[in-house]
Amino acid sequence: MLGPVRAWHADRELDLGSPQQRAVLAALLLRRGHPVSLAELVDAVWGVEPPAAAVSVLRTYVSRLRKVLEPGRGPQDPPRTIVSVGDGYRACVPEQALDLAMFERSTADAAKAAAAGDESTAAQLLHDALDGWPGAALAGLPGPLAESERARLAEERLSALEARLDLDVRLGRHGQVVAELLSLTGEHPLREELCRLLMLALYRSGRQAEALAAYRRTRATLVTDLGIEPGAPLQELHARILATDAGLISGTSPRSASAAGSLGQSSPSAAGSLGQPAPASDASSQPVRAMDTPQYQEPQKPQEPQPSAAPAAVPSPALAPAPAQATDEPQSAPRRPAYAPRLAQLPADLPTFTGREAELKATLGMLPLDGSAPATLVITAIGGMAGVGKTTLAVHLAHQVADRFPDGQLCVNLRGFDPTGSVMCSQDAIRVLLDALGVPPQRLPAGLEAQTALYRSVLAERRVLILLDNARDAEQVRPLLPGSPGCFVIVTSRNQLTGLVAGEGAHPLTLNQLTPAEAHEFLARRLGAARLEKEPRAVDEIIARCALLPLALAVVAARAATHPDFPLRAIAEELRDSDDSLDAFAGDDITIDVRTVFSLSYEALSPPAARLFRLLGLHAGPDLSSPAAAALAGLTPRETRGLLVELTRAHLLTEHFPGRYTLHDLLRVYAAERVRAEETPRDRDLAVERLLSWYLHTAAAAYPLITPNRNPIPLEQPPASCRPLSFTTLDQAVDWCETERSNLVDAVHQAAASGQPGIAWRLPAVLWGFFYLRSHLGDWLDTTRTGLSAARAAQDRRGESQALADAAAALRSNDRFDEAIELFHRSIVVCRELGDLDGRLRAVGNLGDAYLQTGRLDKAVEYSRRGLVLDRALGNTWGEGIALSNLGDAYQRLGRFDEAVDCLEQALTVLRASGNRWVEGVALDVLGTVHHRLGARDRAVAYYWEALAAHRDIGNRWGEGHTLGHLGDVQLAAGEPEAADGSWRQALGIFAEFDHPDAAKIREKLHSLQLASR
Repeated sequence: MLGPVRAWHADRELDLGSPQQRAVLAALLLRRGHPVSLAELVDAVWGVEPPAAAVSVLRTYVSRLRKVLEPGRGPQDPPRTIVSVGDGYRACVPEQALDLAMFERSTADAAKAAAAGDESTAAQLLHDALDGWPGAALAGLPGPLAESERARLAEERLSALEARLDLDVRLGRHGQVVAELLSLTGEHPLREELCRLLMLALYRSGRQAEALAAYRRTRATLVTDLGIEPGAPLQELHARILATDAGLISGTSPRSASAAGSLGQSSPSAAGSLGQPAPASDASSQPVRAMDTPQYQEPQKPQEPQPSAAPAAVPSPALAPAPAQATDEPQSAPRRPAYAPRLAQLPADLPTFTGREAELKATLGMLPLDGSAPATLVITAIGGMAGVGKTTLAVHLAHQVADRFPDGQLCVNLRGFDPTGSVMCSQDAIRVLLDALGVPPQRLPAGLEAQTALYRSVLAERRVLILLDNARDAEQVRPLLPGSPGCFVIVTSRNQLTGLVAGEGAHPLTLNQLTPAEAHEFLARRLGAARLEKEPRAVDEIIARCALLPLALAVVAARAATHPDFPLRAIAEELRDSDDSLDAFAGDDITIDVRTVFSLSYEALSPPAARLFRLLGLHAGPDLSSPAAAALAGLTPRETRGLLVELTRAHLLTEHFPGRYTLHDLLRVYAAERVRAEETPRDRDLAVERLLSWYLHTAAAAYPLITPNRNPIPLEQPPASCRPLSFTTLDQAVDWCETERSNLVDAVHQAAASGQPGIAWRLPAVLWGFFYLRSHLGDWLDTTRTGLSAARAAQDRRGESQALADAAAALRSNDRFDEAIELFHRSIVVCRELGDLDGRLRAVGNLGDAYLQTGRLDKAVEYSRRGLVLDRALGNTWGEGIALSNLGDAYQRLGRFDEAVDCLEQALTVLRASGNRWVEGVALDVLGTVHHRLGARDRAVAYYWEALAAHRDIGNRWGEGHTLGHLGDVQLAAGEPEAADGSWRQALGIFAEFDHPDAAKIREKLHSLQLASR
């Protein structure tokens, strides 16, 4: 069991059959002689989706196992190894025949031996037990039971291994287990007990710096991955190693709670427990630090180690300086050696620097107000996309505060994203810094950890400004951070250095593109204000084409500056002509070539993230959600979220709202270039189809909630890897449509342009209710016309019929009634050709409403009656309610109030029975108007309030605004000007929110009311 499931009869290995058959045997053996029902076995092997004949298959497996495990059993003999019990089976195997049982017995015996103080016997028992574990338990077995048991047994093995290693360290075998612990901590970076044992083993082996490095690695992993600090035992051991605690150099190991728990209580004689530290000597309780040494000391010859079971105490680097030759231990260093040059390594500040006032103010606010150096270590991590001006800002900021750091300024380019592709490793960087600090090469220790310790010792109690430019990641930066207060570190990177923020308390500062005013000042500094004043429109276009990116502005400004006779409009025209490429931003210097600069970030991505980035170049909308990105890439939402995080950390994508992402305009152009170059036309087409289908099917899921009881628009099945959203409430549906509105409009146009006419006309068809409710009349008309053109181009007559009706409805709502009437008549013709009676009915009813709005009341009555007769004949209650409402409105406008009331009351009955709250609100509003005109103001007000409730119930803001306007009219007529003012102001707020043309009518009413009140 402790490996692949295998069995032997005498010395011969048995063939246990298929993996599923072995899984049945394992399930029985794991129950240790207890019965297992058939249902439990089915669940163990197949989980929630068993085959239809699962029970029959199980019985076959058991029959085969019985034959294999009992080869000498006769046909009439009852089974002895796997016996039937009730509706299941039981395995009868002695404990000594099962390796798992023997392992558990050995670990239990080891715990007893350790509790009795016999640690040597306990260690040997655990060694023997673990030697009998050849690999992953239950290896190769399918099914949920095997999966869960594998995890449990792996944890048991690891706990036993930790206990064995703890005993080895306590018994003085620390040197023998270091290699094993290094491997295990790499495999299990979150196991603090393994890190504790490694630190102790390294420290006892005289490798203090490596022990501290092990702690830092584990701490960084815990902070970065889990956002937590190491536990108290690990932190205390770290502190004791830093203090060179002599109590740690003993034959017994300070035991963690986990180790004690796995083998019982530790021996009373065990000294140095982390829970109760052993008393330290004076030297260890008050350690002398290398930074306290006033002068550099010549190294002394190291003392020869004395052979013993436990190693001699390893001297602290501060108490006994390391030898001159390369070692792994840090050397003590002078505070300021006589040979150290003055540190002034900052590049020159840019004389044309402009803008970034808010960012500078925020960063300077982290330093003391009196202009002195900080009392603590201050780290600023400046991030942002390529070309946004991170280095320029960092250098400018450094020059502004350089005088606060009298011990100088250090600067190193870490080449994290370098055109040469040569990233500077941390060890090379720290050597550069130590060289600048005046440390002779012959005094440099060999290992990175020792060099880091020396670097921090040299910087101790010194006030230095350190600029670490173009970092790759937090791991590259950490060794370069000072270890004491008083220094100021500025780090720039294209990646989000979240590990540095979480682990080292760095202050993040993300740079965005310039503001338009800053961009204008940027060009004025380089080209002169006079030149810009001559061609303001060209300047505005240049700024827009450069998308406010400093690097792009700098490239264009350089071209304009080197050609002072070129009119700026000509340069703007060059940018306009290369709108779909980055050719206009190319240059001879690769450090300022925008395409090259972008490519450095792109090429650092993982292949899946790079694919997603370039596919984003196919998205036409202004932003996109994580589910939309998943559809575009054909991935699961979980896979996509990880890739979006990678792109965001690389500043190739901006998460402007939780779960919503935008591409900078020039990065979008670069992504489009890459997708054309690296993806086949078919792959591009499939990605666009997945994305557009996702928008269509998600909008279709919102359609029945926004417009209930309407016939669904027929759709084709979405692609297999397209996972549309679903909604349970009206608010969810409307909110999604509102959030995605710009993307939905762009999707219609993209569908029409990319050979997807079915999506182009269907998407407006499922969105009409949303457009109407939220009064997005321009978008409604725009998308329906695009869909109509696409259907006609594809010669799709059914699509053309639907698109004609949709475009006509949009025209009617935009008060373009004559055009609407023409399209409704065309729709009737096409519907008649297709035999689409439902379409004809809708068009007839809509014609009645269109004639009503134009004031052609005779035609309104004619078409409303025709529609009513047809709807009643076909039992179409939805259409019947609409026809009655329109007919009642026509009658009230004609002054035929009795007929109007009769039609409207019938309409309410039908509308309420069919659940049509949309038109119910309209009918109630018209009834209010009828009673207002009849002088029954109280009844009018009551109907208006009912209408408002219906409008608000379904989110019909447009209808709400109209009814509030009518309510104000009756309130004013009733001598309540203040109430009328309140109603009209509410109506104005709604119409202004949607830029509705009726806002002007309400403003006029309010203005008249104000004049009357004077």
